[in-house]
This record gives sequence, C-alpha cells and structure tokens, in this order.
Amino acid sequence: MKRALISDIHANLEALSAVLADIRNQEIREIYCLGDIVGYGPNPCECLDQVIRHSQVTILGNHDQAALFDPDGFNPVALQAVYWTREQLEGRGDSSRIHKRWDYLGELPRTHNDGNSLYVHGSAREPTNEYVFPEDVYNQRKMDALFSRIDRYCFQGHTHIPGVFTTDREFHSPEEISYQYRLGTDCIMVNVGSVGQPRDNDPRACYVIQEDDVLTFRRVEYDVNVTADKIYAINDLDNMLGDRLKSGR
Repeated sequence: MKRALISDIHANLEALSAVLADIRNQEIREIYCLGDIVGYGPNPCECLDQVIRHSQVTILGNHDQAALFDPDGFNPVALQAVYWTREQLEGRGDSSRIHKRWDYLGELPRTHNDGNSLYVHGSAREPTNEYVFPEDVYNQRKMDALFSRIDRYCFQGHTHIPGVFTTDREFHSPEEISYQYRLGTDCIMVNVGSVGQPRDNDPRACYVIQEDDVLTFRRVEYDVNVTADKIYAINDLDNMLGDRLKSGR
C-alpha cells in the first residue's frame, strides 16, 4: 500500500500543482485529502476541481464547512476570505460545474476509517475543528482524551504543523526524525502538514507518503511569489495571507 496524504491546500493552486507533480513522480496513485481545500487562497475553484479529480478519499475541513454554512469562530481576515470564496464557488463556471463543486463539498465525511487508521481534519475527538498543537503534549488530560479515541493511528491536519505525536507525550518534527517514521504497535497521531499554507517556518509545501509501515514527510518547493501576488491583487483577501506564505508562518 502506497498513498499520499495531503491537507490544508487553502486554494493555493501553485502549491497543489507542485505537490501533485511530486506525487506522480513518486508513482503514487492513491491520494487522501484531509480537508481545507478552500479558504485563504486565490484559487478555490481550481483547487477543488483538482481534488475532485485526483483524491480517492477527502475529509471535510473547517474552511470547507464554512463555505457551506455560517462560519463560527473565524477571525475577521479568515471570515472575509470565506465570503469571497463563496462568491467564487457560486460564480465560476457553468451551472453543472458549480453544482458539482457544491455537491462534492456537501457530501464530504468528517472521518474515514481504514483498518486501524483514522483520518480526520482536526482530531479524533472533534474531527473538523479541534486543533492539536505540538505544545499540547504538556496537557496530559487532552492527550489522554485524544489517544483514548484512537485504535492505532490517527492522521490529521488543521494546525499546518507537521509531525508525530506519541503516547509518551512527545512531539517529533519531520526534521527531528530525518523526515521518516516507522509505524509500530504504539498509538500515534500524525499531522501531515499543509500543502498550501505551511506554518512551521518552512514555506515549502508539505505532505506525507504512507507506504506499508513507513511514513515519509515530503517538502516541495513552488513559486510562492506567484500565489502571493494573486492574493495581493484581490481586495477581499488580506495582504497578510500573501505575506505569511513567504515565511511559512
């Protein structure tokens, strides 16, 4: 079994295109997308079309959900991007394509189980909206509650910070484990990072290859300036959303 795990594309077509090309170069034919296809970025329709075409399993993210329903808990910058994203989804393409996109988003599941692996956007406890940050390893109650809901492995996104959480309350960044982690019998949570808006001070797109019992974190370069310039040209998207891409924050 060899599959690519991608997440948090956030309407960044340049990053998604680079990652899809890298996936093809790795001769991977199965892709799981862990949510947040849209939001923040300048190409929601194009990214959604690519995910519809290439992803075998796709999970609902909180920004995908916000495009469908009244958003809750979003800051002003994110909220403005949600409303702009809705306008794009409503007005780009012919009616059949518009309906296809909305139907796809509306039918996305909040979880996917595959043997002893659980795939979510946020966490095993709250699949769409709960953040699990590296510093949460110091919150024993939270860690115990999360791991109690995991059979063996949980793959997630949402924070845009890649790495592996272990039951002994440690967080391992990709750099600390030389970008590879071997699956064993212990429960772990794996954040696969973000394709379109990394927040670990590395602007390169991030995703994970799951091959048998080995996980490999991949970093893929793309032209960040192209995406940032698109954001700067859109009045309804805050310039900060372009700036942060350049620093990976």
